[in-house]
Amino acid sequence: MAANDQQSSIAGHRLISNAFWRVLPAGMRRRWWLFRLFDLIARLLPVPARRRGVLVVRMDGIGDMVLFRNSLDYYAEAFGVDKSDITVLGCDSWRSIAPEVFAGYRVITINEHRFAKRVFYRFRISLMVRGLNPAIAVCDQYLRRAMMADSLVWVSGAPRAVSSLPFINEKTRSEYLYYMSQNTDVIATGDYPDHEIARHARFVSQLTGREIAPAPPSINWRDDTPPVDLLDPGAPYAVLNPGSNEYGRRWPMAKYLELAKRLRDKGLGVVLVGGKGEVAATGDNDIIDLSGKTTLAQLLDILNHAALVVSNDTGPAHLSIALGTPSVVIVGGGHFGCFVPYPDQACPDTARFVYEKMDCYHCFWNCPKRATNTDSFPCVEAVSMDAVWDAAEQLLDARP
Repeated sequence: MAANDQQSSIAGHRLISNAFWRVLPAGMRRRWWLFRLFDLIARLLPVPARRRGVLVVRMDGIGDMVLFRNSLDYYAEAFGVDKSDITVLGCDSWRSIAPEVFAGYRVITINEHRFAKRVFYRFRISLMVRGLNPAIAVCDQYLRRAMMADSLVWVSGAPRAVSSLPFINEKTRSEYLYYMSQNTDVIATGDYPDHEIARHARFVSQLTGREIAPAPPSINWRDDTPPVDLLDPGAPYAVLNPGSNEYGRRWPMAKYLELAKRLRDKGLGVVLVGGKGEVAATGDNDIIDLSGKTTLAQLLDILNHAALVVSNDTGPAHLSIALGTPSVVIVGGGHFGCFVPYPDQACPDTARFVYEKMDCYHCFWNCPKRATNTDSFPCVEAVSMDAVWDAAEQLLDARP
């Protein structure tokens, strides 16, 4: 191997590249070649300031951010820096709650979708990231996209680049090889399927040199009055979150309406939440429909004061659990065990995960069994009303 070759070997993957291949890498997608020149210009930009601090790249959704949040608090110890010297580069989807959830850290957010598709927006963001001039750049995501997360680590030009070993298939192998063969540290956090909470614990365990056990997710949040207009102020209410950014993960709305009736019969108000356009009109005047009418911060206020939350597998479910609110999550099998259900050692007593096991689990949501793309996945639709209600009653009966 030539002196300027770069190589690492971990978890059965041989990560090797030479200078020639890094100039003309084989197997890269057309879009990568479009971005290549602009990324390279940004990386090579001279920055006169002294390198300092840690850049943490988190190109993920709200739920993934929640699962990661606990492990961030070990980074100062792991890298020998102050908390204030850590910059979290995150996504605009959780920008509004970042000041409180990441109190004490510097947070910068971007539109990750525009970064992945629009070359000039990407170039502007890359120049900004290079200007941060970090001494260390970190990316701990197992299911990630190289042209987003790994490229941001690379373009930062940090002399120490640390990443977890991602999920690699033949389609993505060349991209990951390009970036990871130039990293200084690649940490294996386990094979597929394994839960993100356990992966994050292994990652920081290796960085700190001591065993750190997986723990239930938790976030700090204010104690503001929720924007819920109940007939009896202060009365207990349940929150239903029937939406999701993927139609298939939505438990049928008819079942949610039946659940709402049972909850009202038990003496609870019912509040419907979700993103704009995620939830159709219910026609039920006894349900307080706030779908599409709240900010993300207001949603957290609502979840924080609820007696119960029932949600599909989506961001608000993880937020609710991290707030300590009694939560029932309806789970499908697309990547079962990676994000939900939580592992036993990291599952709080206030959380229940309800699912119907099928032989086709771990399809990565590439389901051929739906009639249309707007139908629920069969594994989600198969979750019974009685199973969800039993989990809800357990949590409600356990309230003080």
